[in-house]
Amino acid sequence: MTERLAVGVLISGSGSNLQALIDRMADGAVPARIAVVISNRADAYGLERARAAGIPTRVIDHREFSDRESFDQALVAALHEAGVALVCLAGFMRVLTPVFIRAFAGRLLNIHPALLPAFPGLHVQERAIAAGAKFSGATVHFVTEEVDAGPIVVQAVVPVLDGDDAATLAARILKQEHRIYPLAVTWFAQGRLRVAGQRVLLADGQETPEAVLIQPGG
Repeated sequence: MTERLAVGVLISGSGSNLQALIDRMADGAVPARIAVVISNRADAYGLERARAAGIPTRVIDHREFSDRESFDQALVAALHEAGVALVCLAGFMRVLTPVFIRAFAGRLLNIHPALLPAFPGLHVQERAIAAGAKFSGATVHFVTEEVDAGPIVVQAVVPVLDGDDAATLAARILKQEHRIYPLAVTWFAQGRLRVAGQRVLLADGQETPEAVLIQPGG
């Protein structure tokens, strides 16, 4: 049997995207396995999700390091020790330095709760509503040294409804995050993704679908 792709997942909080990956790997939809889950916070609930699934966990507290680079070096060492071929950021609330990004160049995915390149950074739902956006969504992208600016793998689009606040919009987006992150990992595990400049192509040379329109209530 072919060895499944070893994935490392970095988290800081509840780990709902981690759970989506665990579930889709367990049912065979994603041809990969999670080799380790690492958090910078010992109280991250995502660690309990991983332990319940029998996945090894590590806590590497950023506060124990004198600078960002030292912390990132410790992360790199732990991921190499676990033998991971792909790293997925799933609510990891640390800005990674070039030390980390260069170690996993082309093998580092992130999910962002907005339609990049619009609204990078934090507080994206509040900013989308304040800007009068009619649509928002989620983006899976390769991580580069510029924050939230790497090549886009796939996006899901949701409407911004009258009466939305940041919490209701975030909940609508989160449902789609749980759909597209496993899809992106599947494509990577199948060896189908190729980066050409800022574009991500599938193995057959076709650009990956950039958006799936989700109707209200979907």
